Amino acid sequence: MNFISEELDQYVVRHSEDEPALLKELTRETWQKVLNPRMLSGHFQGRLLSIISKLVSPKNVLEIGTYTGYSTLCIAEGLQENGVLYTIDKNEELESFQKKYFDKSDYSNQIKQLIGNAIEIIPTIDEKFDLVFIDADKKNYPNYFNLIIDKMNKGGIILSDNVLWSGKVVEPLDKKDKDTPALLEYNKLLKEDPRIETVLLPIRDGLTISRVK
Repeated sequence: MNFISEELDQYVVRHSEDEPALLKELTRETWQKVLNPRMLSGHFQGRLLSIISKLVSPKNVLEIGTYTGYSTLCIAEGLQENGVLYTIDKNEELESFQKKYFDKSDYSNQIKQLIGNAIEIIPTIDEKFDLVFIDADKKNYPNYFNLIIDKMNKGGIILSDNVLWSGKVVEPLDKKDKDTPALLEYNKLLKEDPRIETVLLPIRDGLTISRVK
């Protein structure tokens, strides 16, 4: 689902910060070699993640869902000098691809790759987070939120991607669809949980910004 016309979308991109050369290279190789390249955050959303991270200036970041590492590198741009970004992905086949680009970046020593089930890994990370980005399997979004909320610092930011799910959140449900009901539950959870304040932005496939009170 496109929320604005292609022409207007291109205007928005042209008048936003330029995409770094390393991320252009990562994008090209992702489209050449990796399944489902549309899962990339992409130029515009990547610059949005970067500027949010710079505004937060996080010491500790958690990313749930690495894919090929595009969003990881965008968020890493805002890390404090001694900050750490933990990124979790279940697809071990992408680990070397991710590492190749992490090693080329200025943040190679600050990014901690974790491969496996995020629901099992998150409780083992003994940190409080200033910024969390959730962009993994949609059916577990409510579970991820419940695992991280007590690990957030006051004023911390939780970013949640794909929360509009190509507009399916306002369409009749398909009985075979497991993701949309989970996202409906998740969006309701973010709106009603008194520990956070939330704004849902109709950017790309929907991005929620939640601030911990």
